[in-house]
Amino acid sequence: MSISPVMQEYLAEAYRIAAYQDEPFVSTSALAERLGVSAPAVARMASRLRELGFIDHEPYQGMKLTERGEREALKSIRRHRLAEAFLVSVMGFGWHEVHDEADALGAVVTDRLASRMEKMAGYPKRCPHGEPIPSEEGVMPVLYDRPLTECTPPAEYVISRVNTHDPEKLCYLAELELVPGQKIELVARAPFNGPLRLRVGRGEQVIGTELAGTLRVSKPENSL
Repeated sequence: MSISPVMQEYLAEAYRIAAYQDEPFVSTSALAERLGVSAPAVARMASRLRELGFIDHEPYQGMKLTERGEREALKSIRRHRLAEAFLVSVMGFGWHEVHDEADALGAVVTDRLASRMEKMAGYPKRCPHGEPIPSEEGVMPVLYDRPLTECTPPAEYVISRVNTHDPEKLCYLAELELVPGQKIELVARAPFNGPLRLRVGRGEQVIGTELAGTLRVSKPENSL
């Protein structure tokens, strides 16, 4: 049975939300907000996905991907992240430009084409935003990272991934050199959810908690 691009988008986004919150159940409201649709629209799609065996639903907990749903989600995520890597490394797009383009490509990219894009992009392990790319067999690499906002100074880290697709935020982060793979030192953080002071290269940057919340970091020995 074929699955529609819209269904794939729902499953992929549910997988992403669950992965970031370390909780398999995803609420209707969280999925609606991420997709930019109404809660009733999500409820209708969830009902259809449950009928097809892609999700389970528990009252007051939300929806959870089944093994079958996870396989479909990982296929979609693999195509999307490979498309982003291809657009940046081969076609010269900026990392702030590729999310929507990859979304459009995801509906038409076949597994064969995705493999060719992977080869041309140099077999990337991550997308330009640092997110891991599932293997062709549907295995998602495990990353050992955590939000920068949960870290205690002083400490050295490597930026692992950036959890935003906002073009303005991505451009600003690039200006500050806060990109995946960059070594940083968390020098200090103000109390009461105040700004964080970072040492990046030979300079220092001060960023607010909203921007810091988009960054996940790992210890240097755990970076891939």
